[in-house]
Amino acid sequence: MFRPTKPKAKILQNLLQSNEIRFGDATQKLFEEYFLELGYKNLDKKIKLNNNEYLDLDQIWTDNKYIYFMEQKIRDDHDSTKKRGQIKNFEKKIIELLKVYKENQIKSYMYFIDPSLIKNKNFYSNEINKISNDYNIYSKLCYGNEFWLDINRVEVWDEILKYLREWKEEIPDMPSINFDENFLETFEEIKDLETNYYRKLFSNFEICKEILPILFPKKLTLNLLKEYFLKLGKTKTIYKNLAEKINNLFY
Repeated sequence: MFRPTKPKAKILQNLLQSNEIRFGDATQKLFEEYFLELGYKNLDKKIKLNNNEYLDLDQIWTDNKYIYFMEQKIRDDHDSTKKRGQIKNFEKKIIELLKVYKENQIKSYMYFIDPSLIKNKNFYSNEINKISNDYNIYSKLCYGNEFWLDINRVEVWDEILKYLREWKEEIPDMPSINFDENFLETFEEIKDLETNYYRKLFSNFEICKEILPILFPKKLTLNLLKEYFLKLGKTKTIYKNLAEKINNLFY
């Protein structure tokens, strides 16, 4: 009743979020390669703190004159809590960098790759201007091509857009979440998972009631699993119990 999205939409949302995280990781690696190609030197992204913990930087590189530091995100669509966390994290990393480098050596950026979403632009801009003034360092908020313009490499942005257009033409449609469409293949993929996974899964009433009927709407895969577990249950009790759980929950 209190959920903002229905179970099916939630599954799709999680799939999209997972894909976006992987896309964000890929762009970080891509930018590292571009910096090398442009003649920069990538530096160690881990900053060791006094308590032997580490801060991870999205990007840090040098041209032997300046130390460039970047917090790199896909889009500016964070809620109020997360946007404040982003700025706090950004400042924390600058503080640590200033323990190693001089004020006039550091150029720092909060960079959002997608220029179509600027939800918190005023907030970020104000906060980054304060950081720049208070710490007396170069600090800038950028969207899309603005960062590449700032380092006089706008041709890189044009190339990135070209590759993104090509990539979008090649990516498949949203994956199906009906695992019964190819139930034999699905069964082969999941039948030999560790029994503790199935115990936890079939003991979760909410998942069994709302999620599994979406993933297995015709129960074809579940039926194969039940028969498979019944056969294994002749020698191992756990499989007999799993077969009974499937039968009691879904039949």
